Amino acid sequence: MSNKLFILIVILLFSCTNPFAPKLVNQSLLTSSFLTEQKSPQDVLTNFRYAYIFKDSLIYSEIIDSSFIFTYINYSTTPIIPVSWGRDDDLRTTAKLFRHFRDIKLTWGNALYSTIKDDQAEIKLTFTLTFEDGTEIPTLKGEAIFNFVRKKTGKWTIIRWQDEGSF
Repeated sequence: MSNKLFILIVILLFSCTNPFAPKLVNQSLLTSSFLTEQKSPQDVLTNFRYAYIFKDSLIYSEIIDSSFIFTYINYSTTPIIPVSWGRDDDLRTTAKLFRHFRDIKLTWGNALYSTIKDDQAEIKLTFTLTFEDGTEIPTLKGEAIFNFVRKKTGKWTIIRWQDEGSF
């Protein structure tokens, strides 16, 4: 009798669920509500924002084209000089940014203009970028121009990001 009771208890223990334990969520379902398939330039910007907020270097690398160029004007030099770098430098710089700050908040503002022609697009928009709580580095507000290209796969990527801030 004790063997039957033991087997019954084992079966009951393995068949029971804890009503207080959280359910496991399929990771792809979790991210699918935040991430897009980059079927439009706006989708790319959604993934860009996700990458910054969740400090996800992999997602960030997927939105940046192999021919990517980042440009800005360095106003802290005399004379002021334009600065640019390619994809590899941008990925390294962004990874350092993600590691340095505990919290990053990126908000896209209004699109100042948007043009899409065939497999090319350009969007100029405003943004607000806050690191931590804004005390170490003040909240940055500015404008950026993004150029996009649609790949043969149908995915859009960023080929150029021109930061027009005058911080």
